[in-house]
Amino acid sequence: GWGWESVPLDGDYYFEYTECDSTGSRWRVAIPQRPGECTGLPDPVQGTDCTFSCEAGEFLEMSAQECTQCAAGSYSLGSGIRFEEWDDIPPGFSSVATYLDNTPHGQEGPSCNGSSWIAQGSYVESNRDECSVSLVYAVHLKKQGSVSFDYQYVDNNIFFEFFIQNDQCQEMEKTSDQKWMKLTSNGQWSKHTVSLKSGTNVLYWRTTGVTVGAKVVKPVLLKNIQIEGVAYMSECLPCKPGTFSKAPGSSSCELCPRNTYSGRGASSCTPCNTSTHYALEGSTMCKARPACSKKDYFQIHSVCDEEGKTQIIYKWIEPKICLEDASDAVTLPPTGKREPCPPCNPGFYNNNTATCLPCPQGTYSDGLKECQPCPAGTEPALGYEYKWWNILPANIKSSCFNVANTKCDGMNGWEVAGDHIRSGAGGSDNDYLILNLKVPGFRLPTSISGTSGTEFGRITFVFETICSADCELYFMMDTDRRSTSVVESWEGSKEKQSYTHIMTKNASVSYTWAFQRTNQAKDVRQYINDMVKMYSITVTNALDGVASSCRACAIESQQPGSACVPCPAGYYIDEETNQCLECPPNTFLSGHHVYGRDACQPCGPGSRSNKEHSLCFSDCSFTYLELNQTLQFDFSPLGFTGSIMNGPSFTSKGTKYYHLFNISLCGLEGHRPAVCSDNVTDLSDKDPHSAESNSVEAFICQSTVIPSDGRGFRVALTSQSTGLADSFLGESGETGLYHSKPIRLMCIPFFFTFTTSSCENGRNTVVTLRCNPEKSAKGEISVPRECPAGTCDGCTFHFLWESSSACPRCTEADYHQIEGACKGGVQDTVYVWTEPRLCTGGVALPMKKSMSCEMIDFWLKVGAGVGAFCAVLLISLTCYVWNKNKKLEFKYSKLVMSANKECELPAADSCAIMEGEGEEVEDEVVYSKPSLLRKLKAIATKSLHFFIPCLLLLKATLQVHIIT
Repeated sequence: GWGWESVPLDGDYYFEYTECDSTGSRWRVAIPQRPGECTGLPDPVQGTDCTFSCEAGEFLEMSAQECTQCAAGSYSLGSGIRFEEWDDIPPGFSSVATYLDNTPHGQEGPSCNGSSWIAQGSYVESNRDECSVSLVYAVHLKKQGSVSFDYQYVDNNIFFEFFIQNDQCQEMEKTSDQKWMKLTSNGQWSKHTVSLKSGTNVLYWRTTGVTVGAKVVKPVLLKNIQIEGVAYMSECLPCKPGTFSKAPGSSSCELCPRNTYSGRGASSCTPCNTSTHYALEGSTMCKARPACSKKDYFQIHSVCDEEGKTQIIYKWIEPKICLEDASDAVTLPPTGKREPCPPCNPGFYNNNTATCLPCPQGTYSDGLKECQPCPAGTEPALGYEYKWWNILPANIKSSCFNVANTKCDGMNGWEVAGDHIRSGAGGSDNDYLILNLKVPGFRLPTSISGTSGTEFGRITFVFETICSADCELYFMMDTDRRSTSVVESWEGSKEKQSYTHIMTKNASVSYTWAFQRTNQAKDVRQYINDMVKMYSITVTNALDGVASSCRACAIESQQPGSACVPCPAGYYIDEETNQCLECPPNTFLSGHHVYGRDACQPCGPGSRSNKEHSLCFSDCSFTYLELNQTLQFDFSPLGFTGSIMNGPSFTSKGTKYYHLFNISLCGLEGHRPAVCSDNVTDLSDKDPHSAESNSVEAFICQSTVIPSDGRGFRVALTSQSTGLADSFLGESGETGLYHSKPIRLMCIPFFFTFTTSSCENGRNTVVTLRCNPEKSAKGEISVPRECPAGTCDGCTFHFLWESSSACPRCTEADYHQIEGACKGGVQDTVYVWTEPRLCTGGVALPMKKSMSCEMIDFWLKVGAGVGAFCAVLLISLTCYVWNKNKKLEFKYSKLVMSANKECELPAADSCAIMEGEGEEVEDEVVYSKPSLLRKLKAIATKSLHFFIPCLLLLKATLQVHIIT
């Protein structure tokens, strides 16, 4: 039981509620401040309902269990808690750092022990390195509630996500739109709110830096974290120093006014001695006023007076904190001499007054002369051309913003200075000095309103920055009030230069320039003289613009007073007749320059124009003449998007990443289907082609891919998407031959370009197609070995696409025929490719042919028969002659033998001496027995006249066979 031995004092114990049971009830119990030193505590009593809570400005007084108003100097959210002081990480918050576990196998990633969220007074700042750091807070809700916070997220080199887990470390179900934070513009805070379920909710704010060749990463900033749905507040929270609440029952505290200060829990602010001290808004103490210096004043140009005069005026920076009567103080310089005001901007006139007014519709002016109507056959060239800065134009606003305080709110961020406008003084060196220009929309000139070009207007501005610290100028754009995105930024001092941005969508747009002298917060002004100067701002085709000149237009007829008419897409205005004429085939109109035949520019080699003559593209076909042979190519299998992911590469701290390139080689009537997206936004299942998705469309685009680490990133993340080619220049007429073993490979380069201020001559890309029959139809894409990122300088990219589809189309010259032997009276002829085969598609191999070969067999038989007959005849004649010769030899032998015996000739037997032969002198006959060799020679000689005719007959027979 509970003992009542003594009655303890109220300060010896405090009340708490027990955990809620299954019925939703609880008990109020007393807990001693020092356990064991106090007895006689009050008995437990029935507590309030578990879902009970007080209103804002009240707290639950536990003794009576009733809601009581907060006293002055304190505040309460009722059923919520708010974290707005970040001098230190508040109790209950923890910063947990891990590393993306994607380092090479066997290597350890760098330590992330030093990475954490850092308290910066009025906000908390994320890490800037490649570690993944989570700011974690666990809260137990008795009923459904919500969490809201303000954040600033300006750098897409950091992945920023907010998600919720339960006490089982399971991520709550929600849409990805709530998990992945959207980028904000520089100096802009966005509020994010997510519903919470009853029970335990573990809140995670996680950031992961990615420094892939990027400059210093800008951290994520958080402030004003508020959680609704806690059961009750048992006490009110005291106002933080620099704030106060003067009335009981306050739900918030107010900032102390300027030149006052307060401590913690103040119900009012204490004034400073303004003669010697000062205090900015929300100060916790008074500071001594320093002596005035040149950094405490600035100059402006006065507004033109009635006489058209202006002068330089010097003013102290407000709020003025310096002392003029200090011993070493400087005095404010005197006002300058009155000088003539600068002229009106083009499109305006002053009508002998000090105020410049816009020219009426249908007229124009250069700013010096009165407005005049445009001549016949012309129309006003509407837009803005601001180059004289006596006052801010009506559609340009100036402001100042600071992330951590409000002391520059209400100040002019920029000041006019005659021939330029420049950044103002601001309140601190880390202020964002904002210049904003709003354009309600764009309207194309009448003559080109029917074109299908992608340019609706363009903005061009000339500027320079003069800095001694880490200043930065941002140029941002907000289309249709969706979200502000950074178009380009410049760091440090920059010489006077021009920048142009083209609008490819007809929508209302807000252009913003933000200048920051340094991103380091300091109490003392050090860089007041760092500035940006804007000399001119020009916007073309502005919907509510004025005209500084007139441009030629197409007219309906040559009759006087004929009105301007729009030209169809792909037509230009003839210089002589002002009539619309269609551009010749395979030419395109560059931008909105449609006046004159020269406006139609020829497409590059191997390219053709679309129907509207707005751009050139490749139709995936190419013809080339080489060595008196026409080579035709069909790149259709390569026309769709090809991809290459090279790597991996590693950052200085070991983060693994890849470069992903998407290539659309052949555009279908000019469309550019290669798309690269930052899937931090695509994870919300948006259409990548929608206006809200952060994607890039071009002939060639690039993304940086970071593989999943398996601890929250369910898929690989892509970022830093950029276009590499938005214009097709053509295919090279000089293909060039590259020799490679064992075959000769042909290469055809495709040339693209992309307009960007990052490269002086734009970003150029060459995609070389190489014929390689060993590759597939889709082929493989590679980058130079010495430039693994596809480029060595960031401005020129090279890709090699090896494919069988890059080979020329086959023709009759690429195969030959082979004749077979005659078998069974039939002879086959087959066709085979000439090796090595360096062609694809085109003509097919002819089918095998078969022919009868009977005529050829008959003449062979005739020749063989004639030869056999001659051979038999020759043998017979030889035998006959040989036999006859033997008989003659026998008779002759007998005659010789009988002459030797009788010394006289015998009587003639078969031979006789012709008449008259006896009167001749008889020669001596010498006889010797002939040898076998002599006999054969004699036989051959005697039979030669029989053999030659046979040979001639055989030769004639063979000639007839060959001719047949």
